[in-house]
Amino acid sequence: MLTLIIACLIGLLFDLVVGDPPKLPHPVRWIGKLIQAQTALWNKGKWRKLRGMVMALAVVGTTMFVVTLIVLLSYQVSLLFGIVVEGLLIGIGLAQRSLKEAALAVYEPLVQGDFAEARVKLSWIVGRDTDQLGEDEIVRGVVETVSENTSDGVTAPLFYALLFGAIGLWGYKAVNTLDSMVGYKNEKYQDFGMFSAKLDDVLNFIPSRLTGLLMVLGTKNETNWSLGKRLKRWVQDARKHPSPNSGYLEAATAVQLGVQLGGKNSYQGAISHRALMGEKLVPLTKEHIVASITHMRMATLLFTLVMVTVEVLIYVIT
Repeated sequence: MLTLIIACLIGLLFDLVVGDPPKLPHPVRWIGKLIQAQTALWNKGKWRKLRGMVMALAVVGTTMFVVTLIVLLSYQVSLLFGIVVEGLLIGIGLAQRSLKEAALAVYEPLVQGDFAEARVKLSWIVGRDTDQLGEDEIVRGVVETVSENTSDGVTAPLFYALLFGAIGLWGYKAVNTLDSMVGYKNEKYQDFGMFSAKLDDVLNFIPSRLTGLLMVLGTKNETNWSLGKRLKRWVQDARKHPSPNSGYLEAATAVQLGVQLGGKNSYQGAISHRALMGEKLVPLTKEHIVASITHMRMATLLFTLVMVTVEVLIYVIT
């Protein structure tokens, strides 16, 4: 257990300082290429639900097998070498630094009044149309992205890393990548991607709710609402979100900042209305981007402390 905790702390430090591997293709890209190849092979004909399930299990199994092999061989060299290698594998799978950099890439041109550049940088991290957005909508896009991905990109993979090491983290990353590539409710992926989407929902159930709760409990409250009122509004708004998990992050951010998230989005000209989260006690401004980064960092710190404390207590008791 201590070995695993140390490896996770190394991973967190690596992610904060280095982030994505410099000048190297991220392993998620390799997983994505495997998914792409398998989808082209299997997403056709009859039995698409079954085909999609087999494909998803094969991708997750292959990913975990490769990581298991690397971890086992590393620990054969020495305990220290194994801990460092596992820590690096964990760090590469976390996205705290990359989320921060993506958010600041939009924030910086906003500070300079360059809305055209901010819209371009926002388009790199969201799927919605950005070419006509004003400052408040640009900010909303960034805040929603950072908020939602605090769980998907940081605390959820960390959750499985603290439980099962780098093998667990990369198993989760494979599922998350599957969902992002085939988990769509359209004619092409409705059946084939169903298993991937449901599996991603299951794996994110605990991390998303715990992360959202820690945001409400542990980040700076910008409203005069009581804790009870914030918790009640958090749960109510979270359940409005079309995703069974993402709403718990966005609602927590909206409640704590006293802003309103959700609303009208445009996707290739088609208008989509997302449920509103929070109340517009203050208008969204570029400084809320910085606040969302602070929320992500605080939630990650609290999440780590809670998970490590629980693991230590279980170890002591047993």
